[in-house]
Amino acid sequence: MEQFAARMLGMMNEASLALMVSVGHRTGLFDVMAGEPAATSAEIASAAGLDERYVREWLAAMTTGRITEHDGATGTYSLPADHAAWLTRAAGMDNMATGMQYIGLMALVEDQIVDCFRNGGGVPYSAFPKFQAIRGEESRAEQDASLIGKTLPLVPGLTGRLEDGIEVADVGCGSGYAVNLMAATFPRSRFTGFDFSGPGIASARAEAARDGLGNARFEERDAARLGETARFDLITTFDAIHDQARPDLVLASIAAALRPGGVYLCVDTSSSSLLTENLDHPLGPFMYTMSTMHCMTVSLADGGMGLGTMWGEQTARRMLAEAGFTSVEVHRDDGDLGSAYFVATKH
Repeated sequence: MEQFAARMLGMMNEASLALMVSVGHRTGLFDVMAGEPAATSAEIASAAGLDERYVREWLAAMTTGRITEHDGATGTYSLPADHAAWLTRAAGMDNMATGMQYIGLMALVEDQIVDCFRNGGGVPYSAFPKFQAIRGEESRAEQDASLIGKTLPLVPGLTGRLEDGIEVADVGCGSGYAVNLMAATFPRSRFTGFDFSGPGIASARAEAARDGLGNARFEERDAARLGETARFDLITTFDAIHDQARPDLVLASIAAALRPGGVYLCVDTSSSSLLTENLDHPLGPFMYTMSTMHCMTVSLADGGMGLGTMWGEQTARRMLAEAGFTSVEVHRDDGDLGSAYFVATKH
């Protein structure tokens, strides 16, 4: 009993720190502190362009949480280099502070989720105004780190085909960063991004225009009703299947849109479909919480299947087979605990 009580006390402290880490990321405080020697709260606030009183209280939370260090004699604070390596924008994909923003995002809909527990239904995507921006920030770091050099080469010969020129679609493209990155890297190929979000598509088009990417185009379209037949040589999805209202229809639309010999590359959450096999998952509690508070509920809000974040490899394989894919290979990356890479083809 005492051990569990201690754990609950620790949980309260860690959850509170998660919010403060999110604040530190959003205000740029970690980035400022990583580039400076030990400094007072006034000096840190001035460098970050922030209010000193709030910065001082934030530093107190960070110091008691053993994230920053404090010298009482000089009144200065510092961010150890081995902590900065996981907390700054310079860390790229390793910046764990980015993901802490989800804690506050989920808290915004707690009352609505409690109501869903009592009455069923779901919380609509519109209730998460910052989700696409947070996911986009994460996605950019992930794509920069691995898309061209690690993810696409999982398909034998794909890089060469992209260099020669093929037709590619990204379904659920969000703000289109992956499409634009591929379009810039492979100018002979043609890329189309599909998403139901008008603001996301507008952002994608603006980025493509700014970068002069004539081989990238974007369409606002429901992924479950692509309406394409044998048009694409490669279709990708990045963390876009498990929270669809009708993932079965999305996968069937993708299969129909592929040409003979085409490849579907699906990057989605890495887990088992069985809870008993997820007990030691390093992100298990977080991902089941994200499922309850976002991925599952937005699907249910749209009258969907409510597949959930932890749909798992077994369910993914079954649904891919039902959609018409006859061969599915699954790859994982030790450096990416949350993702599985499904390479699917049909004969």
